[in-house]
Amino acid sequence: MTDKFRDIKFPPTYKYSSDSKFIPLEFYEDTFPISQNIDLLLGYFSSNAIRVLSKSFAEFVFNGGTMRIITNHVYSLMDYENLILNPKLSDEDKLIDIFQDISEIEKNLSKHGLHFFDCLKYLLKVKKLKLLPVKFNEVDLAHCKTMILYDGVDYIVTDGSINFTLSALLRNSESFQVETPWNGDVSVKRIEDVKFNFERIFSRQHPDYSYIDKDKIEVVINAIGRDKDIKDLLDDSLILENSEYSEKIKKLRDKKEKRFTAKIDLILNTPKFPFPQGPRDYQKDAYNEWVKKDYSGVFAMATGTGKTITSLNCLLNIFNLEQTYRAIILVPSIALLNQWEEEVNSFNFRKILKVGGGNNWEKEFANYCSNYSWGLKEDLIVISTYGSFVLDRFQKLFKKVQKDFLLIADEAHNMGANNIKSKLSELEVTRKIGLSATPKRIYDPEGTLAIDKFFKDEPPYTYSFGMEKALEYGFLTGYKYFPKIVELTEEEFEEYTEISKKLLKFFDFENGKFKDDPIVEILLLKRKNIIHKASNKLNLFSSIVGELIKSKKDQFVFAYIPEGNTQNSEGDRVKILNQYLRRVHRDFPKIKMNSYTSEDQNLSEILRGFEDGKIEVLFAMKMLDEGVDIPRAEVGIFASSTGNPRQFIQRRGRLLRKHKDKAFATIYDMIVVPKLENNLGELYNIERNLVKNELNRVGYFASLSMNFYDSKDTLDEVCKKYDLDLDTIINEL
Repeated sequence: MTDKFRDIKFPPTYKYSSDSKFIPLEFYEDTFPISQNIDLLLGYFSSNAIRVLSKSFAEFVFNGGTMRIITNHVYSLMDYENLILNPKLSDEDKLIDIFQDISEIEKNLSKHGLHFFDCLKYLLKVKKLKLLPVKFNEVDLAHCKTMILYDGVDYIVTDGSINFTLSALLRNSESFQVETPWNGDVSVKRIEDVKFNFERIFSRQHPDYSYIDKDKIEVVINAIGRDKDIKDLLDDSLILENSEYSEKIKKLRDKKEKRFTAKIDLILNTPKFPFPQGPRDYQKDAYNEWVKKDYSGVFAMATGTGKTITSLNCLLNIFNLEQTYRAIILVPSIALLNQWEEEVNSFNFRKILKVGGGNNWEKEFANYCSNYSWGLKEDLIVISTYGSFVLDRFQKLFKKVQKDFLLIADEAHNMGANNIKSKLSELEVTRKIGLSATPKRIYDPEGTLAIDKFFKDEPPYTYSFGMEKALEYGFLTGYKYFPKIVELTEEEFEEYTEISKKLLKFFDFENGKFKDDPIVEILLLKRKNIIHKASNKLNLFSSIVGELIKSKKDQFVFAYIPEGNTQNSEGDRVKILNQYLRRVHRDFPKIKMNSYTSEDQNLSEILRGFEDGKIEVLFAMKMLDEGVDIPRAEVGIFASSTGNPRQFIQRRGRLLRKHKDKAFATIYDMIVVPKLENNLGELYNIERNLVKNELNRVGYFASLSMNFYDSKDTLDEVCKKYDLDLDTIINEL
């Protein structure tokens, strides 16, 4: 396919005429698809010409072309009513969608009616189509017929007896001469002269032209008593008679149909950025920084800022340079496996192999690797769960092809887990991207070091886009944050204190941290479980749900519940999740609720029910921590007090996704502390350090909330007891 004017096979004389082998329609069909700008100075304009050239004009529009038309003041009734008198769109969102698909553009341009004119109206609105009705010395422009076309390199010009109307394209005896810059100095001078003249007219600075208001446009309703040219404006159908000329047209149309089909096939199978405005500046910056770091690094980006699209844009840039793509994308869950598949498809990467979730991948991947070893290096994107990635049978195949693959690790902190960390030294991928809002592995410095070493990166990482920036740029929704203090019961506090006294022996008061001893980890885990299962959370949870019902905000609620089991009042072992479900059902029997856990069936249907409002409260434990997009979630209740900042960041990220029906998010966060009225004496320093760590988790988040001072008031009593200042903690962060 040609993509520049110099590639077109012009007539030997550079002249097109309806009575020769080279007819005018052929010129339009050859030049319009590859033009970036088209300027027309015409006697008469009819939108029906666009209908006839719908395929070529669709390619022109799809490629982002701009057309300016200076026309006579005479318009058909349909064009006047739709393009001059009432250029408003009926459904702009639908039109924007249409303009992302070349076949949809063509389909709508080739029809009469609302969608046809809405396409043209949209082009008028975004200044891709500009109409300027004028008069020359107060007379018509019937004999002014000039075109200027630009392909990004060269300008070409036509001059002759042709209008942009249906009859001019298909029936009349028309002809024009083409001037090109490669035909000598005279042609170059003619092109410059025509361009200069057009700009003078269009900028309203030509003294011989008058620029008329829309109420002075002459509307042609019928052709009685009018000359032949004006009748052109009334043509509304393509009627081809049995003539030599119509045979030429039929051949051209058949040829164009084949070319257009081939073009669509090429577009459908060529990777491209999924949004017409292209990548955002920060996504370009991330790619540039990654290239500077020798194609290896971590993108530490807040939830909702488009980590997926940012990394796939890097792959797209590689494709644009090398005209091939090969990548492996690692994800922690089946939900993200499917979510990534949708994103990859949106970029038009068509060769995808899913590994994990019950997919039969081995035979296809083995064939790929076999072909690869014989030099047939085809495009492929493998999307794999971490669990499947570490399987020996997968590793055995992947090692054969890995050097040519870009590795993208979603939720990259998973790379530090023992079963994955052991494989990192065997990997020979040279291009790699780690994606995570929280790359650091809490309580696992070895895992964190392994990740940093693999990606050849360290804080502040190759590219960072934090939550404050994400809120500022409008990528995340605003939120109200309500920390809720939960005190331990007497029995829980007594057990908590006993463990704390044992921990006292291992606390390094000089450095403010625990000594490195295996028993410390065991004791800390036991104490954490007391906080995790604090029984007062259940009463508080029920009261929060009651508040939501009163305020009529009891829809689209996420509830994160502690994992594990506990004892009920009868002394029986029960799941904590079931305990919460029963309590809410008892107190609020009309609430529609469900759980989202690994034991639940039809998880996608559960999420759909939540999105549709059929489930009002969705209970989860860890399943919704990583990456799953549920923008409709509006209220979060965090009953699972986690000491892991990453889990907290991921959970709040589920709530801060933007949605057109969500004004802001609301988050209730349960913070468990020892009984505030007790004097801990010798345990004070240990508790102060732990409370400070918890305030590190919530303080920064509270500071960015819409109700920061309310949050601050709630935390003040805790701060006073432990001689802490929230502002100081936030500033240190």
